Amino acid sequence: MKCVLVAVSLLVTACGGNPAPVASAADTSDRAPASTPSPASTPAATPTPSPSPTDPPAFQSKVSKLDPGRLPHSWKPGCPVHYKDLRLVTMTYWGFDNRAHTGELVVRSTVTDDIVTVFKKLYGMRYPIKRMEPIDVFKGSDYDSIDADNTSAFNCRRATGSSNWSNHAFGEAVDLNPRENPYVTASGSTAHPNARKFAERPLKGRGVINSGDRVVRAFAAVGWGWGGDWSGTKDYQHFSKNGR
Repeated sequence: MKCVLVAVSLLVTACGGNPAPVASAADTSDRAPASTPSPASTPAATPTPSPSPTDPPAFQSKVSKLDPGRLPHSWKPGCPVHYKDLRLVTMTYWGFDNRAHTGELVVRSTVTDDIVTVFKKLYGMRYPIKRMEPIDVFKGSDYDSIDADNTSAFNCRRATGSSNWSNHAFGEAVDLNPRENPYVTASGSTAHPNARKFAERPLKGRGVINSGDRVVRAFAAVGWGWGGDWSGTKDYQHFSKNGR
């Protein structure tokens, strides 16, 4: 029996088998190619956000009792305040290097709230402080502490040029950035050569204190006076509970 080709694509059943499809040139040319995404249709990669600057640590403070072993040079029997009435205030301060540091001030127990309130404000305004250590680090030497630009508080000593106790001897005074804010006599001189360029006010500069500025106002808000307001001699570093 002869098989008859009915079309290019089919075999008749008379050939004894099932018809099988045969692809033609037209079949392949009409077939759509596999789809390939164009660059424009490819989803763009999500950009990685750049890291945000690290926030500085929050202000922290701690008030601790003191024993005389911590005050070998700055306290002795006969001082106007007993060591049992002094406190060590450990707290955060903002440095000249634009970083947070931890410092210590020794003050009377009755003014710890004032000190924490003010220095929290100073930290919040990023007012820079060079260093903050008890005067005993300098063996009780007020001159050496000032020369090192150290912010300090309690020191059982007489007021400069006087036989009376300094307010520092009561633990109710702070010397803040003493190089940038020197003690200046009525004639305009200062005992510290590294502070001479800071002897006049008003004066612009980091850590410098001027009349009525936000540092002075922060202390005034808790009832502390500024030595820069004294007549004649000026003590630009000095803040005290009753202005002495």
